[in-house]
Amino acid sequence: MQLACNKPFIFVLLSLVPFLILISTLVMVIVSTTPRALNSSWFSFSSSWNSEEINPLASTPQISSVSASSSSNYTTLPDVHVAEAPHIPPPPGKKQEKWKDKRYSKLEKLETSLARARSSIREAARNGSLISTHEDPDYIPHGPIYRNANAFHRSYLEMEKLFRIYVYEEGEPPIFHNGPCKSIYSTEGRLIHEMEKGSFYRTAYPEEALLYFLPFSVVMMVQYLYVPDSHDIHAIENTVIDYINLISHNHPFWNRSLGADHFMLSCHDWGPRTSTSVQHLYNSSIRVLCNANTSEGFNPSKDVSFPEIHLRTGEMSGLIGGLSPSRRSILGFFAGRLHGHIRHLLLEQWKDKDKELQVYEQLPDGVSYDSMLKKSRFCLCPSGYEVASPRVVEAIYAECVPVLISDSYVPPFSDVLNWKSFSVQVDVRDIANIKNILMGISQSQYLRMYRRVKQVQRHFVVNATPKRFDVFHMTIHSIWLRRLNIRIRD
Repeated sequence: MQLACNKPFIFVLLSLVPFLILISTLVMVIVSTTPRALNSSWFSFSSSWNSEEINPLASTPQISSVSASSSSNYTTLPDVHVAEAPHIPPPPGKKQEKWKDKRYSKLEKLETSLARARSSIREAARNGSLISTHEDPDYIPHGPIYRNANAFHRSYLEMEKLFRIYVYEEGEPPIFHNGPCKSIYSTEGRLIHEMEKGSFYRTAYPEEALLYFLPFSVVMMVQYLYVPDSHDIHAIENTVIDYINLISHNHPFWNRSLGADHFMLSCHDWGPRTSTSVQHLYNSSIRVLCNANTSEGFNPSKDVSFPEIHLRTGEMSGLIGGLSPSRRSILGFFAGRLHGHIRHLLLEQWKDKDKELQVYEQLPDGVSYDSMLKKSRFCLCPSGYEVASPRVVEAIYAECVPVLISDSYVPPFSDVLNWKSFSVQVDVRDIANIKNILMGISQSQYLRMYRRVKQVQRHFVVNATPKRFDVFHMTIHSIWLRRLNIRIRD
């Protein structure tokens, strides 16, 4: 009797079944076309640098799902959905369906290789941190200068084995495929030239690449396209827009990831601003920037901090080395003109006022800047109008412990290096207290930092032909880490 009373209700439910099936099908279609996060991410970065927070090689933090076209304010890298690529006709005699499957299978194989690399690196991260357990004929990372030496070394070896970069051939020098090799922007030109030579990581086959390089130089654009004192950079921005339009028309790779597996680089102050001319270049692509300022949109979870190195002659000769600790008679040293509010505060407080903490706007006649670096214990590295300063690397070359004075700056290779182990960070509000801070560092602590500066030098050295673990390879490794943290899907 009770069953008979429920019959109308059962009939209603049965009549809804086709509708429910339709709804579930639509939901599955929507989910399948929505960006999905990796089950466990490789990185998690804070929005501003803090050595206690940025530690990607020590654990496997979680990742949030964000679309490739979303805002740049996310703190972890997204899993990137493959947007519809432009139609690519099959080779003559090939059926479209087979050609399409073959093309996508290459992408799947690349992503599978990256998944294995992630797993291998995570395993290394769990098995130790202070010294690598991997054999290496050149160098075995060890000690507290690294966040996790074992994971870094494993990651570096995986990079050497797997990482392939395709350099777009479109564009002509001097604006494309070219850059300065001796100036304050030398690292920009050096990396462009190394990628052009193709001795390391470059592939001639774009389908085999894990990453795609946009080979324009902002420094050269400023030199050839900017009208001095015009304050108008539309010509530079339009050049970038036209270039992205060109390569996205000629190739499928930009459109399939919305630029997330592409990178640009710039050491010019206008590099970050130039990238804003294309939304996906700013929001999704890897931007390798000297001006790594989080308050101006630098996103440590996808962007790379690039060392600013001033090679006045283009050569390294005479730059490396300094006096032994017992012969370093100067507590702290800085020389530089008024350039931004931080230097203004530093010069106002300390200029020509202390024999132990020697701060100059201009060095006295006959005094060598390099010799002062080499006989100082600590070298002050305040930001100028922009956060990056070549003084950081100059200090490391001179075996002088760098003192970073900046706001919102992410130091180079912070994903791997533990900067607190070999440098001193001073808040801008503590400029008046710098001498007390430095005097408070014990002799034994200073000696440890001095030895670590000598050890970390290898990662900042510019070689005519790059050597393993030098600044070229470390920059590529930082880019590799960002690529590890995204997955391009069909």
